[in-house]
Amino acid sequence: MGWSAADIPDQTGRTILITGANSGLGLCSAQALARAGARVFLACRNEKKAANALVSVSDCATGPVPEVVALDLADLDSVRACSEVMADRVDHIDVVMNNAGVMAIPQSQTAQGFEAQFGTNHLGHFALDGLLMPLLLAAPGPRVVTTTSFMHRIGTMHWDDLSAERGYRKWLAYGQSKLSNLLFAYELDRLSQARGGALKSVVAHPGYASTHLQAVGPEMAGNRLAAKMMSMSNAVAAQPAAMGALPQLYGATMPEVSGGDFYGPGALFEMRGSPKKVKANSAANDSASAQRLWGLSEQMTGVTYPW
Repeated sequence: MGWSAADIPDQTGRTILITGANSGLGLCSAQALARAGARVFLACRNEKKAANALVSVSDCATGPVPEVVALDLADLDSVRACSEVMADRVDHIDVVMNNAGVMAIPQSQTAQGFEAQFGTNHLGHFALDGLLMPLLLAAPGPRVVTTTSFMHRIGTMHWDDLSAERGYRKWLAYGQSKLSNLLFAYELDRLSQARGGALKSVVAHPGYASTHLQAVGPEMAGNRLAAKMMSMSNAVAAQPAAMGALPQLYGATMPEVSGGDFYGPGALFEMRGSPKKVKANSAANDSASAQRLWGLSEQMTGVTYPW
């Protein structure tokens, strides 16, 4: 049998923050980690959904009571406020799971005017991790686990138009944001290694997992038929969200994980199954692009990392 959530080592004493923990992969991750004894923070945008998720995660907890912290990754002011709340509540964070995201939504902008998929999936997490870095570096073996997608393979960095002001194609914008996740995660690990390697930056993707993520775009566009078709496709072809969460849980908890590792499902062309180490495409391994994205992300967010 392959690795499962039952194989997660004891997480007693560890503090873990999960973005987008109110549903899908994030909620499954929060439940599994709380069950293993971790102190879990659910960083969520929707207050009502977060309250419901908190009850579910609390029912699983074998250690500290889980907590909710408000976070809207599409608003850098909210990202900063979240980091301040965390600094008031804890003296260290062992793991930040960059789980939240949006996929193939109609064209829209973040509070600061960035294209919403790039702004939410990449820039929000870039800023959050940088602002939380003092708390991460206060932990004995900190990790950042960034959730990407196999759709990073269709991604291209449009350096002169990152916010798609000259033309918007929702799937290509999503691919760019997921490629950005990988470039960020690999550059974060390189920078950490250059400064002693205390922090491990790890990447994961869920394969094809059944979550509400696929239906959000059609719902936002008012296309009920497309949303229903997405839900039907999930029911027939996708693996459960709990399985899709396994690669990021493996990256967050297993002792043998190294910085720069990338985990995904181990079967059916990385679409489903227990986690294994996988490879990103050549674009994701372009160090020059990673460095360029890092510099632009600092300029766009106003956040620099306090190594």
